[in-house]
Amino acid sequence: MSNSPARKPMVVFRLSHMGDVALTTGVLSHWNETRCDTFVFITRAGNVPLLENHPAITRIIALEDNDLKTGSWLRKARAIAKEYADHTLIDLHSTLRSRILSFFWRGEIHRYHKFSIERRLYDRTHKDKYKAILEATNVTQRYAMAYDENPPQQGQLVPRIYLKQEEKARAAERLDGLKSDKPLVALHPYATHSSKEWARQHWTALIELLDNAGMDWIIIGRDIEPVFSDDDRDFTNTTNLRDTCALLAKADLLITGDSGPMHLAGGVDTPVLTMFGPTVKAWGFFPAGQHDRVLERDLPCRPCSLHGGKGCDKMVECLSGITPNEVLQNAQQLIASIRG
Repeated sequence: MSNSPARKPMVVFRLSHMGDVALTTGVLSHWNETRCDTFVFITRAGNVPLLENHPAITRIIALEDNDLKTGSWLRKARAIAKEYADHTLIDLHSTLRSRILSFFWRGEIHRYHKFSIERRLYDRTHKDKYKAILEATNVTQRYAMAYDENPPQQGQLVPRIYLKQEEKARAAERLDGLKSDKPLVALHPYATHSSKEWARQHWTALIELLDNAGMDWIIIGRDIEPVFSDDDRDFTNTTNLRDTCALLAKADLLITGDSGPMHLAGGVDTPVLTMFGPTVKAWGFFPAGQHDRVLERDLPCRPCSLHGGKGCDKMVECLSGITPNEVLQNAQQLIASIRG
């Protein structure tokens, strides 16, 4: 489906974290496939690799930290608004910076509804009425509702990361020593906040179980303390975002917590088995792929925070109660169903 020459690309604004930006990619693909829309994407420079090679994106405006300082951003926002006068702005962030850009904008503006009030009320009260409102849509559907009155099903908006052949070939070369008929499980043991991290001893126990079950495994992600720094299967800190996505594309399954790589795996059609602890479905970040599965514990203290950054005086029972054996059994079930 080709874009009409008379149709101007829409300008999308989303900064924030890797996972948030990854979640926009399926929405852009949906709009491109159903309406032939194309996009100029404004984001932080660190997120640019997620958007490269996307068929719906005609230009990426990469912002450095200095660009986002108040004085610099006022000048930058004015210049962008002037360059894209009469284009449509889709604000998928709804923050002070995007509001500043909107102030200068001389075109149509659509803005994503974050359900901020409902999220905070549910976080503090745990009342079912707020839970029901939030669970009615996930984040990708809320993104889509910035432009569409009625969003499509969640499965139609899963992330889309478009790998190049050379990236796929490089991943195959990295995995050369693991070529076998065994299932390949990617593991992401790390988290931004310690309360969202499954215990390190659980990960090492799971790896031993995978070995005994005849499965191959690799570790991806970034951390100051890799799980097995002396093992060739531990790729911690050795790959960039694109190479990580290419490795995930080779895996049968990713096992992780609530993390950015969870969405990267979805972007390359790799099923996810994920463990949610302090965060919950209502926040909108559950994976939505056909074979994705979430492990969680129904505890009265959940959710304990919006982003999982709050400390825990219960030894993170929500995650520690998920055992390596339980994770292995679910992984085996998922791989069996996927392989048919």
